[in-house]
Amino acid sequence: MSCILDIDLDYFNQIDSPTDRLRELLHWGSRPVSVVVQKHHHAFRKWRYLVRHGQLSAPQFIIHVDEHHDMMDERQNPNLANFMYHVMYEWPSCKVHWLVNGEIDHPDVWLAEESWSVLSDRFSHGAYIPHDWPKPALISVSTSPEFMDGCLLSNLIDVISEDSRLRGHIRRRLLLSRS
Repeated sequence: MSCILDIDLDYFNQIDSPTDRLRELLHWGSRPVSVVVQKHHHAFRKWRYLVRHGQLSAPQFIIHVDEHHDMMDERQNPNLANFMYHVMYEWPSCKVHWLVNGEIDHPDVWLAEESWSVLSDRFSHGAYIPHDWPKPALISVSTSPEFMDGCLLSNLIDVISEDSRLRGHIRRRLLLSRS
């Protein structure tokens, strides 16, 4: 069973002790971060590439740690607002759990009734990871610099870098996003 721990750093905008919470999630994941992108929908491209090249089995579970559910429209091309919608259609047996402390809205207000009826039984949300879900085979992080305070973003990058082979890579992406 393949699982992805998908972390968008904008999740930590509303969290008390954000660096501690990120450490908890990474500790639970028990593996280094292996995908880092600036724009969240680019993570989907990376996952798809890894699946198509046999480096990751098609995910059956995605823990979507994000301030937003990313199912806000049904446009043909994946974007920041809709990529989780595309993920669920790409991998029709994949379940998605939106890890969120206080939901902003719900996908059923954004998607057509027919689309939501197809996806709803595979989508859940709440403040805790479902206890029976497996540990991730992959951890990806989206830095979302346009949605983050620079100081908080830097602190979160430091946490990711503590146990990560990606320290320089993450720092370069952060610097590029600010230029």
